[in-house]
Amino acid sequence: MKRPSDSEQNGQSQEEGKPGIIDKKISRRDLLRMAGVGGAGLLLGATGMGGLFSVQERSSAKPASKAAKADSGQIVDFYGAHQAGITTPPQDFIVFAAFDLTANSLDDVRKLFQAWTAAAAAMTSGEMLGSNNENLNLPPSDTGEAEGLSPSRTTITFGVGASFFDGRYGLAGKRPAALADLPAFGGDELREEWSGGDIGVQVNANDLQIAFHAIRNLARIARGKAVLRWTQEGFQRTSGADPAGATPRNLMGFKDGTNNPDVSDEAEMKKVVWAAASDGTPWMDQGSYMVVRRIRVRIEVWDRSTLGDQEATFGRHRNSGAPIGSVHETDKIDLDKKDEKGKPVIPMNSHIRLAHGDGSVKILRRSFSYSSGMDHKTGQLDAGLLFICFNRDSRKQFIPMQQKLGQSDLLNEYIVHTGSAMFACFPGVRQGGYIGETLF
Repeated sequence: MKRPSDSEQNGQSQEEGKPGIIDKKISRRDLLRMAGVGGAGLLLGATGMGGLFSVQERSSAKPASKAAKADSGQIVDFYGAHQAGITTPPQDFIVFAAFDLTANSLDDVRKLFQAWTAAAAAMTSGEMLGSNNENLNLPPSDTGEAEGLSPSRTTITFGVGASFFDGRYGLAGKRPAALADLPAFGGDELREEWSGGDIGVQVNANDLQIAFHAIRNLARIARGKAVLRWTQEGFQRTSGADPAGATPRNLMGFKDGTNNPDVSDEAEMKKVVWAAASDGTPWMDQGSYMVVRRIRVRIEVWDRSTLGDQEATFGRHRNSGAPIGSVHETDKIDLDKKDEKGKPVIPMNSHIRLAHGDGSVKILRRSFSYSSGMDHKTGQLDAGLLFICFNRDSRKQFIPMQQKLGQSDLLNEYIVHTGSAMFACFPGVRQGGYIGETLF
């Protein structure tokens, strides 16, 4: 069968003004037959991006609504020296996705990141993807569930895992030394379906449907070049539920992230978060390393523990978030403080003591709670913490910290690590460029 021209695919014949083949009333079966076996033909094979998100369509993305575009406070700029979603104030929701590449060449990988960049810039601005959203004879280029909604401070952060550099695309020599394989930690019961990935994508937004929309469309664009490996949704208390913006609480009832470094301190961020060319990997300059750990909490066991045991486990008072023996959440952690009997006020194996250490090793936490329903094998809740942190070099920051926690943290009685991954998050991108161009 003769393959129609691009203009015919868009509903126009080669002779301007006359209807093309798609304007005719044809059935879904006809469309599928035209597409070819396995989606390799007319609709799904032309670009390897599904034919649903062509370069021309990306350049003509339309606003979701005038109201959404007008509220600039709902937009976090996708472009900049650093990727958004790292030092950005945490939003209410997360949808995290790990992808495995199926692309045949480095050029295909490059095209994927170029397409993802255009889509991410559009979605974080509240724009619909593509121009094929009104043609009754074509699949819409945008899945539509975010139409008319505000951008809700959406951020999309991209990184690549160690397996990205396994030699398939000639990039083995460019793997950063800081993208080290994570060792086995105490408390690990890792499962393959929650671990690893060639690419990691973190989507945050103040609306879960909008965050899901972003991952769904990125997966669609990746068709033929990458497939989803695993996903996890997460949440914290919404800004509407806590207008004061207090430190969020995890599912164990304790405040999570109190001791984070100050993201407004540029010198501190350079020390703790941002990689530098001088670290040995020039293409990672102004990027960061993201560690993702899926930590299941034994909710039922925790709920039967006394408040005293719970506070001793964390080393903080549950109500105020203050270190034990102090009053305010942000009071200095005094590990030398003793009670009247000479015993440390903050227990020796408490989480806060081990994580804080001498205060010299820091990470930037950006974690969310998760609930994946019930574990039907045990009849218990599958819920816990999607732990995410960013650091300049995990070999010097996250890994030694987690090794101490894994050995003797009192919290280990109540948690188990079921998933693990680490990704090198690219530097930011300028307008006209694309995510990953410093590597490619």
